Amino acid sequence: MTQQETFGIAAFRSRQQVMRFDSALKRAGIPSDIISTPREVSLGCGLSVQFALRDAHAVMDVYRRSRPGNLIGFYQVTREYGSRPQVIPLRE
Repeated sequence: MTQQETFGIAAFRSRQQVMRFDSALKRAGIPSDIISTPREVSLGCGLSVQFALRDAHAVMDVYRRSRPGNLIGFYQVTREYGSRPQVIPLRE
């Protein structure tokens, strides 16, 4: 039996921007967490904001409104137990 999880992340170049964006999502009522950025996203500060894929459009709307800056990108991450995560860019 393999366990798999899929979620979205917003990767930033600055930890301060990660914290600001996470706060903006929470104020908008969108559940989010701060996680370590997968190695497959080679740039950045090492932290990203994690969110449910079903919230991706709302997350991108919050980004457009708040413009925290230093965004590397939005990505879909799929983790399967025992293997490296797959990371692909999210499109609007």
